[in-house]
Amino acid sequence: MDLTQGTEKEKIERSKKMMLWFGIISMGMMFAGLTSAYVVSKNRPDWLKDFELPNVFIYSTALILISSISFHLAKKSIRKDAMKKASALLWITLALGLAFIYLQFEGFNQILENGYYFTGSASTITTSFIYLVVIAHLAHIFAGVVVLLVVIYNNSKQRYRGGQMLGIELGATFWHFIDVLWIYLFLFLYFFR
Repeated sequence: MDLTQGTEKEKIERSKKMMLWFGIISMGMMFAGLTSAYVVSKNRPDWLKDFELPNVFIYSTALILISSISFHLAKKSIRKDAMKKASALLWITLALGLAFIYLQFEGFNQILENGYYFTGSASTITTSFIYLVVIAHLAHIFAGVVVLLVVIYNNSKQRYRGGQMLGIELGATFWHFIDVLWIYLFLFLYFFR
């Protein structure tokens, strides 16, 4: 397919999708680097062998997975011009995303209550890595929430229709990416000790 062919609108849409994918690949590479450093550091003598993630991270993972489903259903509803249903599903996605963030901080609190610190003289390399990985992911989740708020706003202004889906497609792609990224990170941190 020749990327220079098509209408101006088609070219702009392709370029926006490509920019998003370049960003996604860059973010993926960043997290691949972090998890690689985690693997290499695991052989250090001061690595905590008995550290376990709190169960609240399991619940947050379930919520973020459900949010991806609700976002997908919202996009399908917009394609079918079921705007009220789409709006409700987008608000549900936002609520699930905010609940995910809340549970992430709850998980951090439980780690601190168990006597593990992320920085300072009482910290360990293990907890510092977990802190770095989860905080980096939370930054992306906050960006996802901003994207979702823009999608909700644009949907309320009826800017999406069957033929005008670029904004919600980009938003959904980014949201699904950060969801899949968290599932990868959770499984990595949960099983790779």
